[in-house]
Amino acid sequence: QVQLVESGGGLVQTGDSLRISCAGSGPRFFPIAMGWFRQAPGKEREFVAAIRWTGDGTYYVESVKGRFTISRDKIKNMVFLQMNNLEVGDTAVYYCAAMRRGDYSKNPRADNEYDYWGRGTQVTVSS
Repeated sequence: QVQLVESGGGLVQTGDSLRISCAGSGPRFFPIAMGWFRQAPGKEREFVAAIRWTGDGTYYVESVKGRFTISRDKIKNMVFLQMNNLEVGDTAVYYCAAMRRGDYSKNPRADNEYDYWGRGTQVTVSS
């Protein structure tokens, strides 16, 4: 199958930067696209960013535009989320997701379009 393993989370202060990573593996790891989602305590999971595996077609939730950058390394089967100027509101568990069969151009922000999920990495931003 497919395994996604996130890493790089931690405790930072407002205004700091952090890069989280996701490593994909498995004989069926042929994603169309990769996405990052997050879930804060007491809130629903929300879309953060997505990228087509070819490297183009990036999407971001409005609240992180200009601060977060998603990228991928096809050779290493990894996707990254560079987070700058972090805010307390960015505190959440961040999940990596892989789209294998969905239509990325149709709805890259919908979590039900993604087929595989990691277990998440905690990002905590203190004031």
